[in-house]
Amino acid sequence: MSGLVLNKIYKTFKSLKVLDNISLELGDDELLVLLGPSGCGKSTLLRIIAGLETADDGEVFIADRRVDKMRPRDRRVALVFQNYSLYPHMTVEKNLAFPLKAAGMNRDEIKKRITSVAAMLGLDERLNDKPSQLSGGQRQRVALGRAIVKKPSIFLLDEPLSNLDADLRVRMRQEIVRLQKELKVAMVHVTHDQEEALTMGDRIALLHEGKIQQLGTPEELYKKPANRFVAEFVGQPKINIIETILDRGKLFPFGISWAENRQVTDEGRGGVYISGGELIGLRPEDIVPAGDGEYAATVASCEYMGDHYVAHLQFKQQLLCATNLKAPLESGQTIRFSFPLSALLFFDRATGLRINL
Repeated sequence: MSGLVLNKIYKTFKSLKVLDNISLELGDDELLVLLGPSGCGKSTLLRIIAGLETADDGEVFIADRRVDKMRPRDRRVALVFQNYSLYPHMTVEKNLAFPLKAAGMNRDEIKKRITSVAAMLGLDERLNDKPSQLSGGQRQRVALGRAIVKKPSIFLLDEPLSNLDADLRVRMRQEIVRLQKELKVAMVHVTHDQEEALTMGDRIALLHEGKIQQLGTPEELYKKPANRFVAEFVGQPKINIIETILDRGKLFPFGISWAENRQVTDEGRGGVYISGGELIGLRPEDIVPAGDGEYAATVASCEYMGDHYVAHLQFKQQLLCATNLKAPLESGQTIRFSFPLSALLFFDRATGLRINL
């Protein structure tokens, strides 16, 4: 059974196309992360799934039911926002019970569900407290609990961790993944934080300018980005993007031997030839300093990151970022480095699409 199916969703605000032909399918026990920069349409898409916004065109199916014509209350969705949305005058127990009372559930069943969910979330001892007496993480747990007690067909989380400090964010994202796997219910989690997306999602849908740039596993987005935007958005520090020139069988600036009639494939155009002028992508961790390295560069700067160093290397006209460093480098010194040829990603300059070697 599918947890969620979106079929050709379009949405325009005035003359701005916010969502452009969005289609995807989510398993009934899968966690999908909607990732993208501010203004890319991810929160609008979540609101369309929930019924808080109406799409201009397209279909929404939840648990194999078409719901885009239904009221939000009839869709069996549970929404969790970044601001918790708790009632400050109610205790934790009453906050958890509120949606069940509103649905007309009997008192015994309400008590049973609250007891079960409170134990699952470690809130057993806080049921008589009010939100003002709780930490940020505990308030977010109550917000999650209020969603869980409804036993929805799908959970929709809109940047639920953005108001938490860094340490608590890490703990809460682990908690959300654990809960989702335990409950075995489809979940859509919206975030602009790539680390959050990579560590949480079974799959990631990366949005930009209203379109899905790539839908795949975290590993697929990182190692096989569909285009230059995906490659640059996913990964920290950002991937190095390098301009190429093909001259007399050598691909510069690295001087790689390259047959000028070597045909490769481009998902957008079929067979193409690398002719120079394409762009190379090289991840910072794939640059390996070595005394016998093939290339020489000058250290522009070096930053201490705790368990490693990040260096910026001036290589000809290119400034390269390298993270495969366990010792500091002095600004101005010359170092040698190499990289595996298999680490290179090629992108068409005009379309941005990755060219598959």
